[in-house]
Amino acid sequence: MHRVIIPDIIEEHAVLTLKRTDSAFDAANMMKESNIAAVLVTDDDSKLEGIVTERDLTRRVVADGMDPKKTPLEDIMTADPAILDPTDSAGDALEIMRKRSFRHLPVSRDGKVLGMVSIRDLYAAVKADLEADIKETEAFVFGDRYSA
Repeated sequence: MHRVIIPDIIEEHAVLTLKRTDSAFDAANMMKESNIAAVLVTDDDSKLEGIVTERDLTRRVVADGMDPKKTPLEDIMTADPAILDPTDSAGDALEIMRKRSFRHLPVSRDGKVLGMVSIRDLYAAVKADLEADIKETEAFVFGDRYSA
């Protein structure tokens, strides 16, 4: 089964964004308050410029001894992040994440961000597909689909 990112894996949804001049502290607070692990950085026209993750905060701010209140996101974000098209498959997303060690990918079409997919979203979809394949195989092997 070829499942696409939207609507099979995630629904289109608003994502939380900040500006490149906002601080790492702002990003950490937004993530905490919203119980998310990544925020997108956009310009004044809502064009995607970057992504900041919990990993960025720990590795590029805390571990480097930077002051989160004085560190602008432009200094720590992953600029021009890889994006997914809504019609990409879960396999496409997983391959990008594996190769580039990402856990979150924005989903965008024509410059408009439609959502964000996480490794957890993809894991759940792949798990469901594998379980369905196992049930179908068991039905075939044990004759549930065919009468004698």
